[in-house]
Amino acid sequence: MREGSGEKNAMRLAEMWRNSCATPWKATNELGRLGCLPLIRLYFALHGVRWRSGWYVYGRPLIQRHSGSSITIGDGFWMRNWFSSSPLGVRHRCVLATWSRAARIEIGNDVGMSGATICAQTRISVGDRVAIGNNTTITDTDFHPLDPEVRRVDSLAAASEEVVVEDDCFIGMDALILKGTRIGRGAVVGAGSVVSGVIPSRAVVAGNPARVIREL
Repeated sequence: MREGSGEKNAMRLAEMWRNSCATPWKATNELGRLGCLPLIRLYFALHGVRWRSGWYVYGRPLIQRHSGSSITIGDGFWMRNWFSSSPLGVRHRCVLATWSRAARIEIGNDVGMSGATICAQTRISVGDRVAIGNNTTITDTDFHPLDPEVRRVDSLAAASEEVVVEDDCFIGMDALILKGTRIGRGAVVGAGSVVSGVIPSRAVVAGNPARVIREL
């Protein structure tokens, strides 16, 4: 456990209690989270994902871990899977999936995600203090070959290339992060963007395909 994490968690609980007095739906979500906590922790354990300090998981995600692959998540993790757990509405529960024995999903400290999907064929790395907006998808594979002749021979022989999201990034809702993407530290991805390639640090990108629209 990190130094000071107990005090940090106590402060979070106090703040959540104050908020619940003005926002009763948050209190309902919190009671539901606490009631489901033993089963949620068991679900993560059964899928080989270690539970860490300061996690707030609202509802059960979908975890599909290939034998031999790894999914690691740091402290202070927030995951929203219930529709009511986000004011923007969660269309489906979060998905953490590894599609090969060598695949790795690495999520840092103080990361939050709502109804998001992370699917790795090789490696997806998410740094510290990253906010992943509602219903975002991050994947390092095309899933199927683009060439129709190749698809007929092997429909799963898709191209894959690791994805890296550096520290302090903010990814807006409904974004799609494609294979080979590297998002620099502190960058912002606009809602609904389709991102591929290298995004500079502290850049704001938006669109399909995403383009830099300003610098922070």
